[in-house]
Amino acid sequence: MSVSRRHFFYGSLLAGAVPAAGYGSTANLKFAGYRSPNEKLNMAAIGSGGQGAANLGAAAPTENVVALCDVDDRRAAPTFKRFPNAPRYRDFREMLDKEAKNIDAVIVATPDHMHATAAIACMERQKHVYTQKPLVRTVWEARQMRAAARKYGVATQMGNQGYSNEGTRQCAEMVWNGEIGSVTEVHAWSDRPLWPQGLTEIPGPDPVPDTLSWDLWLGVAADRPFTAGGKTEPDRWGGFFYQPFNWRGFYDFGCGALGDMACHILGAPNMALHLSKRKIVGVECIKKEGTSPFMFPKASVTRYDFAPYGDMPALKIFWYDGLKENPKVPGVPEGEWLGDPPFLTTGGPGGPGGGRGQRRGPGGAPGMGQPAGFEFHSPGRVFNWDTFQKMREPGAQLRFPTPDGSVFIGEKGLLTTGTYGEVTRLLPVEKMKDYHMPPPLLTRSPGHMRDFIRACKGGDPACSNFDVAAPFVEWMLLGVAALRHEGKLEYDPDKMRITNNSEANKLLRPVFRKGWGFKEIKG
Repeated sequence: MSVSRRHFFYGSLLAGAVPAAGYGSTANLKFAGYRSPNEKLNMAAIGSGGQGAANLGAAAPTENVVALCDVDDRRAAPTFKRFPNAPRYRDFREMLDKEAKNIDAVIVATPDHMHATAAIACMERQKHVYTQKPLVRTVWEARQMRAAARKYGVATQMGNQGYSNEGTRQCAEMVWNGEIGSVTEVHAWSDRPLWPQGLTEIPGPDPVPDTLSWDLWLGVAADRPFTAGGKTEPDRWGGFFYQPFNWRGFYDFGCGALGDMACHILGAPNMALHLSKRKIVGVECIKKEGTSPFMFPKASVTRYDFAPYGDMPALKIFWYDGLKENPKVPGVPEGEWLGDPPFLTTGGPGGPGGGRGQRRGPGGAPGMGQPAGFEFHSPGRVFNWDTFQKMREPGAQLRFPTPDGSVFIGEKGLLTTGTYGEVTRLLPVEKMKDYHMPPPLLTRSPGHMRDFIRACKGGDPACSNFDVAAPFVEWMLLGVAALRHEGKLEYDPDKMRITNNSEANKLLRPVFRKGWGFKEIKG
């Protein structure tokens, strides 16, 4: 189907859906300043260990790292060693006050509860901001991030790397090309959490390590004693009870498995099916295992119902987490590989179709599959028929990844894609034998961090800038609220209100500890 026929097929749906300069708006250079593409940015980090180290590693080959902040000296030690000339701080407010004149852009890679406070403090100083997914903990904060980016005219990017991948764009273009007809259902899943969830007791207090500023780590969250959870050494992911990684499972600090992985795995559905532009009819957690008064459950299933949009019909999305194997999706032929396909272990370190052979551990932890500094680059792993044939040969040595991915159910067929938009393909896979991808409609990305750096220097807006990321996160966070309440939640986006559950509605705004809030930005 030609581009003109595709436009006819979807009518007004595609009109304006793909701006000439990509998604969102460009940075307002009046405020943020212009950098030649060949001129290096001066970059800082708030959160310099774990994922922050990986993000810095992706930026450092071409840009300057001029300041580092982390509340945990032990966690950030490898980064401090890597950039010995960068001044070090524990309090990001002190760093911004003292180093503002030296900084062009900031990476924010703290626990979720501190994202908005730290990022908005940067934007108020006209600093470009790269903020880790899921951007924020609450809907109000998501809207504030978008408003701040517009007010201060800065370049932004959320750290959902799959939005840059070739497969994510292929997925959208295949759907828009009518390859599987109108999509009525999507199933998406993850093996997360890999950290503790569903605990019911908090251990007694322990002395705060000298290497950690506990008060600064808590930041906006309510005060509470530090506890190591009875551990003298960190667990396999480098964590004690709350930190430096297990915070994801706690209501006060993270967004659970949904917040950790949905911004990746639901990225392709969000792009292809225009989910951020649709009205949500309802959100409900329809199954949960291992509940807790202060943590997310050990496993859950959440259903989102979306209204029609343009020529696209009403849509159901099912999110599963805590899985040990791929879910049984209605209509998928027996024996088909869903989501992330296996790797040929004899095919070299790149695995089939290019890319890396193994996903990183939580938080970008070095030694868990990828070196520090790993960053997803376009095109990532794309479908290759010859590789799939080799994987299906008798005796092929395969390594199966953990269960992550999504399946689109259309009126004419099925489509599946991996965690970060990898290896997008029709099902059954035999349909891909002589298949040719549709002509591209979407601009291609040079890589997620490269995308951001280019935007900071006055180029096209980053693919997941806050005009794109905030609406995506808003509907995703409604599922985080649904995990904490029984029954379907109904949402009015115009009033930013859950209309049928006053207790759940309280979760749309944060509660800031005294001295840690920020003034509301109108608009």
